[in-house]
Amino acid sequence: MRIGFDAKRAFFNKSGLGTYSRETISILSDFFPTNEYILYSPRPSKGKIFEKTDNLTVSYPQTFYYRTFSHLWRAYGLSGQLVKEKIDLYHGLSNELPMNIHQYPVKTVVTIHDLIFLRYPKLYGYYDRKNYEKKFRYAAQSANRVIAVSRQTANDLFEFFSIDEKKVDVVYQGCNPQFWQIVSEADKQGTASKYLIPEKFILSVGTIEKRKNILAVIKAMHQHKIFYPLVVVGRPTDYLDEIRNYIEEHNLNNIYFLHDVPIDDLPAFYQMAELFIYPSLFEGFGIPIVEALCSKVPVITSKGGCFAEAGGKSSIYIDPYNIDEIGEAIKSVLNNNALRISMISEGYNHVQQFRLENIAGNIMRTYEKIL
Repeated sequence: MRIGFDAKRAFFNKSGLGTYSRETISILSDFFPTNEYILYSPRPSKGKIFEKTDNLTVSYPQTFYYRTFSHLWRAYGLSGQLVKEKIDLYHGLSNELPMNIHQYPVKTVVTIHDLIFLRYPKLYGYYDRKNYEKKFRYAAQSANRVIAVSRQTANDLFEFFSIDEKKVDVVYQGCNPQFWQIVSEADKQGTASKYLIPEKFILSVGTIEKRKNILAVIKAMHQHKIFYPLVVVGRPTDYLDEIRNYIEEHNLNNIYFLHDVPIDDLPAFYQMAELFIYPSLFEGFGIPIVEALCSKVPVITSKGGCFAEAGGKSSIYIDPYNIDEIGEAIKSVLNNNALRISMISEGYNHVQQFRLENIAGNIMRTYEKIL
């Protein structure tokens, strides 16, 4: 079987959709090696992204026009190339398919990660919102099957786009094998020295934006007098200015913001953490929760939405708008070792379902429903 992938984000996006794209391609290549996997990219990448294998090849725009206007190639020119290159099935890994794919005899799957722009429209500009809605709706309606990364996303597809639930499969994102590996004490100390952070702390990982809600954690720790280091790893946005203003206004310290941390270093961060906190207002899934549980770290995250799908029964769920509830949850984990041990053990059992071999099998079953 010849399977094509939209690989733009696999090559050019370091986190989020890029991580999902890279891991999906890699696990299918590893666990189902007899297929051919063709990665469609608008241009060559500078770094080495995938190990060279016999079943992975990269395909680029074939004409000068589409090499020059690669956004048009992804939207329109790619469909004909898929037919020419005899692709049996094409997987749009990041919410999109070519906008004319319905005119071509190519079987398709699209992964929809979330519809946050419809659930929380105020977080997005008007034109971005309209553009996302057009692309996502077309992809979900045109695809032969849709993969939703959580039950929450599947429900949103039914609600906002009226997608037939019979053609939607919920397939969770897997956890990178690096997070299952034990990091040595020497490597932990080395990571602490490299990033100038303490060796024990509360951890949060994710883009530092309003939706992720990390300021609520800082307020909770301040108001509940929790004098414990907090490390926040993620790409900064303008929201960071609001956070820094609060920190300066209340003369807080022991809070560390780190950006551009490579994935190879992240397991050490998780395994040094006393607890992981993720008070996001809304997510499509919440892979950092899974990464924390794989790393044997207790998790505090938000009530509702998809969070319980990722966090299981052992995590503590808080109202992300309730500062007192967040503070009390943090203190309960830090001050109760028996609770921590129970959360770690039960959480680790819960995340066994996110091992990559299970995820690869579930994706392949979606493909087989089409072919």
